Amino acid sequence: MAPAPATQQSDEQLYVELWVSLASLLRSYTAAHGLNGDHQATVELGEERITVRHANAWLDLQRSGSKINWLREDGRAGSLEFTHAGRLHSGDNEEEMDMAAEAWARELMQ
Repeated sequence: MAPAPATQQSDEQLYVELWVSLASLLRSYTAAHGLNGDHQATVELGEERITVRHANAWLDLQRSGSKINWLREDGRAGSLEFTHAGRLHSGDNEEEMDMAAEAWARELMQ
């Protein structure tokens, strides 16, 4: 049975808010990791895409509803899903959004 339209709309609004929060976390963590360097990362936010670039490294995130597909410059890729609690779920793994953003930022800013 499909959720009622009001529920679908409120779920989508939740995922949009989580998406904006994820972009904000990526901005904060890349800035923090770049404090000792002479280059900063750029974080571009769109309704369904976040792109983070630093030198030759990049991370591309694409969202459809609660689902997120990610791709790195070296061809690594994966998928995640927002939970209603604001975490990121992948397979048997679930982690806080800030932990995932910090790990991506640390890797990008090396």
